[in-house]
Amino acid sequence: MRVGEDSALRQAVLEIESHAAGEGWDQPPRLYALVPTGDLVRAEPAMARSLGLDEDADPDSLTPIAQDDVPAERPFEDTLAQIMWPPQVVGCAAVVERLMLPPEAEDGLPDDARDLETYAAKHPDRQDVRIVAAVTRTGDAHCAVRMRANPDDLLEGPDLVPALTRLIAGTLAD
Repeated sequence: MRVGEDSALRQAVLEIESHAAGEGWDQPPRLYALVPTGDLVRAEPAMARSLGLDEDADPDSLTPIAQDDVPAERPFEDTLAQIMWPPQVVGCAAVVERLMLPPEAEDGLPDDARDLETYAAKHPDRQDVRIVAAVTRTGDAHCAVRMRANPDDLLEGPDLVPALTRLIAGTLAD
C-alpha cells in the first residue's frame, strides 16, 4: 500500500472507496462534489442531517455529495469535460472501473479505440480495477485503486492515475 500524507481529501477518498466497495463491481462511473463539512452543516442543515452530519462533525473534513445526473450514454471522460462546479464545491471525486494492462502490453496496443477495448478485454494479463480519484481547487489530489483479483489490497497515493486527476482538475477550473 502506498499512502500519501493523511488529509481531509485522503479521508474523503477512502470513504468513497469504502462505499463503492460495498456496492460491488460492475457499477457505472460515479461523481461526487466535495464540500467542507463545516460549511455544509451551517448552510444546509437539513441536508447535513440527512447525511448523518451535525454540529459535532469535524468542520475541517470534506463531505462527498453524490451527483445523480451522470449520463450513462456517453463516455465518462466526455462528461467530465463538460462539468463546472459552483465556488462552494472545493473538490471533485470520481469512481470508475477500468481494465489495466501491464507495461509490457503497450507494444501491441492498437490505435483504434474499439480495437483497443477488444485488445484490453482479451489480454490474458488484464486486471479489473476500481479507481477513486479526487482533486481539490488548491491542486491537491489523492487516488485509491483496488484490483478485483486482490480485493483486500488497496493502493493509494496522490499520483496513481494522473490522466484522471487532470480531467477532474479541469472541472474545477475557474
